Amino acid sequence: MRITLSVIKADVGGYVGHSESHPDVLANAEEWMARAKKGGTLVDYHVTKCGDDLQLIMTHQHGENNELIHKLAWDTFVSCTEVAKKLKLHGAGQDLLADAFSGNVKGMGPGVAEMEFEERPAETVIVFMADKTSAGAWNMPLYKMFADPFNTIGLVIASNMHGGFAFEVQAIKEGKKVTFNAPEEIYDLLVFIGAPSHYMVKAVYHRGSNEIAASSSTQRLALIAGRYVGKDDPVCIVRSQGEFPAVGEVLEPFSLPFLVEGWMRGSHHGPLMPVSTPDSIPSRFDGPPRVTAAGFQLSGGKLVGPRDMFADKSFDNARQQALDAADFMRRHGPFEPHRLPLDEMEYTTMPEVMKKLEGRFVDI
Repeated sequence: MRITLSVIKADVGGYVGHSESHPDVLANAEEWMARAKKGGTLVDYHVTKCGDDLQLIMTHQHGENNELIHKLAWDTFVSCTEVAKKLKLHGAGQDLLADAFSGNVKGMGPGVAEMEFEERPAETVIVFMADKTSAGAWNMPLYKMFADPFNTIGLVIASNMHGGFAFEVQAIKEGKKVTFNAPEEIYDLLVFIGAPSHYMVKAVYHRGSNEIAASSSTQRLALIAGRYVGKDDPVCIVRSQGEFPAVGEVLEPFSLPFLVEGWMRGSHHGPLMPVSTPDSIPSRFDGPPRVTAAGFQLSGGKLVGPRDMFADKSFDNARQQALDAADFMRRHGPFEPHRLPLDEMEYTTMPEVMKKLEGRFVDI
C-alpha cells in the first residue's frame, strides 16, 4: 500500500506564555481531523503537542505537497487560532504568516515534514517534535543515525545498510540544495551541516533502494516574515528497522543533550532535552529547548500508537545533563556563546542599535 505521512505543525497560541498548549485548542484540532478521516480525506491521524506547538500527524494517499491536505492543516490552524484568541492565549496565530491559503502551507509559516512510500510488512516510524529551537536542530542526530557507526552499528554489521545513505542538504538562505553520499563524502557533508543555522538536512535516502529514510521541516520563520516571530520548532519523520537504523539507533543521538539555538526569544544556545510529551512544557527561561518522540507502527495507513519514546528512565541522565548545561549556559547571561552571535541577531534589535550609532564608529 502506498501511503503518505504528513506532519504539519504551527504555534497557534501558548498557555501560559510560550510554555504549553491549551486542551481546548487540541480538542478543536481533534474535531477537524476526525471529520477529515470520516470524510475519507485522511486514512488516519494523531493530534499532539510539543510545548506550545500544535502537531498534526496525518496519513493519506494524496502524495506530498497535496493542496487538499495542506488546506486541511491550514484551516485547522486558523480555527484553532480563533479558539486561542477567545482564550486570550499568548501569541495566538503567530505562525500563520499569510492572510489566506494559497495552495501549499510551505512559506506560510507552519512547519512541514512529509514522505511518501510503499508500506512495508512491518512499518516502524518515529516522529520527532521540538520546541524552542530552530530547523537545523536535526542535523546532528540525523548524521549520527545514518552516518556514524559509533551510534549505528548497523552501518558496520548489517549488510542491507553497509552501502550507506544519501543526505539532501538545503542552503536555506540561498534557496539551493545539494546531496552528499555517506560514507565517502562524510567530511564534505560535515563542513556544511556543522553550521545548522545555514545548512539543514532536509531528507535522507537509502542508497541501495533509494527509499526515503527521513524527512524534516526546514522552514525558517524569520526568513519568511522578515522579523522575529518565534522559533521554527521543527519536526522530523524517521523510518526505522529493516534497511534503516533500529529504533534504539534512532533514539541514541538524543542521549546527548546537544546545544541548539533558540530558547528565550529565539536568541540563545541551550541544551535540547529529550522528554515525554507531558513534560514538553518549557518554562525555565522559556526552556530549556525540548524534543519529544512519538513512535508508531503503520498498518494499512492506520497509526498504531503512539508510544511515547522518551518516557523512558534511560534518558534520565540526558535530562540531568541538560539541566546542568542549562545552568552553565545561563550564567553567561547576554554574552556569547549563550547569546547567539551577531550574524544571527539580524531579526532582533541589532539593526536598530547599529542605525542609532551610525557615525559614532570612527577609525582606530
